[in-house]
Amino acid sequence: MAAKLINLPGADGALQPYALHGPGNFTPAPPGTVLNRIAYSAAHVVADARAAIDPWLECAVDWDATIAYRQRLWSLGLGVAEAMDTAQRGMGLDWPTSLELIRRSIDASRDTPGALLASGCGTDHLDPSAARSLDDVIRAYEEQMAAIEGLGGRLIVMASRALARVASGPADYERVYDRVLGQAREPVILHWLGDMFDPALTGYWGSADSAAAMDTALGIISAHAAKVDGIKISLLDKGKEVAMRRRLPPGVRMYTGDDFNYAELIAGDGVGTVPTHRHSDALLGIFDAIAPAASAALAALAGGDEARFHAILAPTVPLSRHIFRAPTRFYKTGVVFMAWLNGHQEHFVMVGGQQSTRSLPHLCELFRLADAAGLIADPDLAVARMRNLLAVHGVSA
Repeated sequence: MAAKLINLPGADGALQPYALHGPGNFTPAPPGTVLNRIAYSAAHVVADARAAIDPWLECAVDWDATIAYRQRLWSLGLGVAEAMDTAQRGMGLDWPTSLELIRRSIDASRDTPGALLASGCGTDHLDPSAARSLDDVIRAYEEQMAAIEGLGGRLIVMASRALARVASGPADYERVYDRVLGQAREPVILHWLGDMFDPALTGYWGSADSAAAMDTALGIISAHAAKVDGIKISLLDKGKEVAMRRRLPPGVRMYTGDDFNYAELIAGDGVGTVPTHRHSDALLGIFDAIAPAASAALAALAGGDEARFHAILAPTVPLSRHIFRAPTRFYKTGVVFMAWLNGHQEHFVMVGGQQSTRSLPHLCELFRLADAAGLIADPDLAVARMRNLLAVHGVSA
C-alpha cells in the first residue's frame, strides 16, 4: 500500500501526499471486433537514450521499442497514423528518419492481421526559407509521395510549412493540392493542422479567417473527392469541425483531431443525410496516451452502449486538455511521459531533447489526472518512476 502513496508538489510548490486510485477496468476491443468508427492513433517515437549524438541536432530512435508500441496499438484495435506530429515530425524527427520509421511500420503491419496504417507525407525535407516557388513545394510533396507509395504505404498529406510561406492566396493551395491529389495512387487523408499546433501554419488554405480557409479546403476536396478518403482537422474547435463535417462530399470522412472534444465528436449528433457525416471518425494524438480507454470505449460504442462509451472517455478529457494545453505544440512531452510511466519505454528522453518542454508541476498534475482516469496501469512502477523524476529535480518524495 505504501508504494501507492507519493508526495507531489502542489501549486505552491509544497509537497502534498497523493494516494493513487489504481488502474481502470478497461475491456479492450477483442481481436477481430468490427468497430463502427475508424480510429487511428498518431503514435510517438521512442528515442535511443544511449546514442552518442547531439540531441538538438541529430535524431536517434530505439526501433525495437518504437515498433513494439505500434504493435500494442494494433492489438487494442486501433490504427496507427505514422510519422505525424505526435512522432515529433518537424520537432526532432527528420525526413530520413521518418521514412525509415514508415518502412519499419509497414513491415510490422504486414505481420499483424488487420493492422490499419497510414503515413504522413509532407515537405519537411524542404527548409521553408529555401522554398522559392510553388513548384518547389510540389516537388517536395512528390518526393515523399513516391517514397511512401513505393513502400506500399497509404498517405496522410500533411500541411506544409513551405507552402504556408510561399503561397499568396487560396489559388496557390488549389494548384498544389490539385497536383498532389491528382497523382495519389489511392484515396488519401488530408490534414489541417491549426496554428496552435504549429505557428508556421498560420493562414493555411490562404486565409487567416477560418471560414474562408474552410471554403477553400472544401472546394479542393470536392474537386478531388474520389482521391480523398477524409480530412483530419486539428483546430480544437468542435463547432468548426461539425460545420465542416456537414459540408463534406458523400464518401469523404471527417477524422477528428480535436483533443479537447473528441468524445462527443466521435459519438456524433445524428444530423445529416449522409451516415458518415453524422459523426467524426478519429485520428488523434491523445489516443497514444489513452489507448486502453479508447479501445474499450470504441468497443462499447460498437456494441450500442453509448452511455458506457462516454463513461469511459469522460475522465480522459481533463487529462487530454492538460496534455494539450498551450503551448499546444509541446503536447508530445506528455504523451511520452505517459508511455514511460506505464513501462512502454525505459526512460523519459525524447528526440530533440523535447522532454524539457514541460515543467515539473505540469508533469505532476498530468500524473494525478492520468491516475484519476484509470490510466496508470502499474501504480508501483509509476510511483517509482515519478520519485526518480522528482529526485532529478531536487525533490525528495
